[in-house]
Amino acid sequence: MLRQLEYLVALARERHFGRAAAACFVSQPSLSAGIRKLEAELGVPVIRRGSRYQGLTVEGEHVLAWAHRTLAERDALRQELASLQGELTGRLRLGAIPTALTVTSLLTTPFCERHPGARVSVESLSSRDIARRLADFEIDAALTYLDDTTLRDMRRLPLYEERYVLLTPADGPHADDTEVRWAQAAALPLCLLAPRMRNRRILDENFAADGAHATPAVESDTVAGLYAHLITGRWSSVISHAWLHMFATPPGMRVVRLSGPAHGPRVGLAVGAHEPQPAMVRALLAVARQAGVRDALNALLDAQLH
Repeated sequence: MLRQLEYLVALARERHFGRAAAACFVSQPSLSAGIRKLEAELGVPVIRRGSRYQGLTVEGEHVLAWAHRTLAERDALRQELASLQGELTGRLRLGAIPTALTVTSLLTTPFCERHPGARVSVESLSSRDIARRLADFEIDAALTYLDDTTLRDMRRLPLYEERYVLLTPADGPHADDTEVRWAQAAALPLCLLAPRMRNRRILDENFAADGAHATPAVESDTVAGLYAHLITGRWSSVISHAWLHMFATPPGMRVVRLSGPAHGPRVGLAVGAHEPQPAMVRALLAVARQAGVRDALNALLDAQLH
C-alpha cells in the first residue's frame, strides 16, 4: 500500500495525473490503477472522478493526511536504521521564509560536512505554508519567525534576532551619519519588500513608531529582487542584518545604524513535536546548536558598521 500512498500524495501535490505519474516515475495508467487499488483496499473513493483531476473526496482528504504521516514514518525509520549503521542517509527537507533564506548555508554546510551521506533540499516558503507543511510532514524543519502563532504546536530552537539597518548610497544624504532615525529613512527613495511579507509589516510598525510612513518607489517579493535595485546606487532600503551574509554591501553603498528598536523578532528552527524525533531532525538540531549563527551575523554587521 505504501506505493499507492505515494501516488496519492503526488497526485494531491501536482493536481494532474500526468505530472503526478512523472513525479513517481511511472506511466499515467499505472498511477491511475494504483489509486483505484488503494480505493478498493480502503473501501472508499479518494478522488472525485472526472475527465481531469477534480480534487479529493472528504474521505480522500483524511487518507491524504494519514499518507503524509505514514510515508514520513517510513522515511524516519530508514534514517534511524542508517544512523545505527554509523551513517545518516536520506534527504533533509528544509523550508525557509524568504528573509531567512540568506542564512541557510550557515546550517546546511556544516550539516553536509558532518553527514556526507545525506542530501538537503531547501525551499522558500511563506510562514503560513511552513506551518501547514510541517504539520503535514511535507518538510522536516523550517527556518522562520518563532513568534508566529501558527507554530504553537511545534518545537522551536532560536538562532538569532533580526537587526535592522539602513543600506543607502555612500554619496547620499546620510553619507557622514553613523546613525539615523526611522523617520529620516522613510524620507529617502526606498526599495522595500512587499506589504504582504512579515518583514515589511515589522518595518512599517517601526516607521509608525517614529511618526513616519514609508512609501517605497519599488517593492519586491524577494530579497534578491530588492538587491537587484539596490546595486544601481539609486535606492535605499531598510534590511535585516542577516541579508549581509549572502548579499554583502553593494559597491557604492554603506550600512548605517537605525535608532529605535535594536532587535526584531527571533528567527530559528521549527520542527514537529512528534516522537520519536526523526534522526535527520536530531542531526540538524545538533548542528544548529553549535553553528554560532547569532555570533556570526552580529560580527558581520559590526564589521560593516565600523
